[in-house]
Amino acid sequence: MSTEIADLTTTRSIRNPVLPGFHPDPSILRVGDDYYLATSTFEWYPGVRVHHSRDLVHWRTLGGIITERRLLDLRGCGDSNGIWAPDLSWHDGLFHLVYSDVASFASGYWDAQNFLTTAPAITGPWSDPVRLHSHGFDAELFHDEDGTTWLLSMSADWRPGRNRFGGIEIQQYDRVRQRLVGESRIIFTGTDVGLTEAPHLYRRDGWYWLVTAEGGTSWEHQVTVARSRELFGPYEVDPAGPLLTSVGRPDLALQKAGHGSLVRTQGGDWYLAHLVGRPYTPLGNCVLGRETALQKVEWPSGAWPSIPGGIPADEIPAPDLPSHPWPDEPTTDHFDAPELATCWSTLRRPATDDWIDLRSRRSHLRIYGGQSPVGRQTPSLVARRVGAAHCALETVVEFEPGDHRHLAGIAGYYNTQNWHYFYLTRADDGRVVLELLSCDSGRRTAYPQLTIDTDGAGRVGLRVTFDGPVLRFGYDLGDGWQQLPVELDATILSDEHAAMIIDGEPAAWGFTGSLLGLWVQDLGGDGRYADFDHATYLEH
Repeated sequence: MSTEIADLTTTRSIRNPVLPGFHPDPSILRVGDDYYLATSTFEWYPGVRVHHSRDLVHWRTLGGIITERRLLDLRGCGDSNGIWAPDLSWHDGLFHLVYSDVASFASGYWDAQNFLTTAPAITGPWSDPVRLHSHGFDAELFHDEDGTTWLLSMSADWRPGRNRFGGIEIQQYDRVRQRLVGESRIIFTGTDVGLTEAPHLYRRDGWYWLVTAEGGTSWEHQVTVARSRELFGPYEVDPAGPLLTSVGRPDLALQKAGHGSLVRTQGGDWYLAHLVGRPYTPLGNCVLGRETALQKVEWPSGAWPSIPGGIPADEIPAPDLPSHPWPDEPTTDHFDAPELATCWSTLRRPATDDWIDLRSRRSHLRIYGGQSPVGRQTPSLVARRVGAAHCALETVVEFEPGDHRHLAGIAGYYNTQNWHYFYLTRADDGRVVLELLSCDSGRRTAYPQLTIDTDGAGRVGLRVTFDGPVLRFGYDLGDGWQQLPVELDATILSDEHAAMIIDGEPAAWGFTGSLLGLWVQDLGGDGRYADFDHATYLEH
């Protein structure tokens, strides 16, 4: 089959998820012939990851919008805190990005500060953030036909015994004065499913259409639609039930379907971008995290929107748009560019030149060591999302540790409490060795019996492999690849494993998904660094 015919064949359908791996809470937007998907990033920079498409089939990563502490400061950010559910809109020649910086979720408090930044292009420059209210997270801007702009969010209620998801709140935003004006009010309290959040408001056929997420972001998740003739309601819920859900269908490959936003194509077709998870076993752990999928929506004029069966499909019809594939992302990053490639993210601090150096040594990434695995101010972890159940990251590192405080290597990472780490360090007898350390819910396990003398090798190859529920490490000291003789549990690097409820209160949430990373630690603050020659990512 010719390339041209093959491409025409593939563009007839969209295969889900369109954004595999850690890409939750999608906000979809069309501007002219361009489609954008913005997703949550939590404790990772750059904040608010954005993908771009021209046909809804092929997507490319543009990287993140929030690259500076001017827009967001994640120092001290807790696991799965940080940026929740960004909203991207377009009005008056500007992109508008609303994002929540959630500082806490303990004891029913969220401390969710909402911000707004604007830019003339998706690539920026982005304005200094406008501080909005802290009434609740999942904020979005709605630009009405009369020229007014409104901020919507869930309304949080901290009081014991009250519904913490107090409904959907709305307040006018004055774009000229860059401030909220008037009183806020609750316009929708949701259905009996509860946990009403993630509002997206649309105007069509004389109706206001309110799309929300309900049921929480796990197995009970769903997309709810309500409508009203008036902005402030009352809103009538679709009598047919949720627009989309996976509840009661453990046989479906795509679970957790919910948190959706709508987009209309140039030809008038409607699509829903939404969150899904792909457990390795029925209702089991989702190592890939929460991902983004698309569904075709039937929406005749005046009628309620619907999705066939109300369930997420693995494959759906694509819109009648010209095919627009993007060049394939290189499998190997040779670190020749002056900045990190868009596939990489950094933990809790932006990739600034005080610890990320791509210039001092040609075709090498130099990472200056940071804090320990539990440090939340200056960790030195450069990572990329796990995008398939079977994948691997391979690198070559040069590192001169001075003592046991200096470590550099490769990791399978979820959060500060759950990771596997294979690293170079210096033993008490002066040898440079490879060691393995795992952390499961904060409990560390060392494997001293697996310690490997690097025997003076100046360059060491390191590999981490995800093989479904199993994680493996390998190494090359110059005489070919060897596999570390241990199989580790990859499922601890999942949302489900990370979540923890104590006495009915969330002590920890898991919202991110697993990552593959290059990790350097300088626990003594001695200025140690490691040089990585390349990084190769393969899915198989």
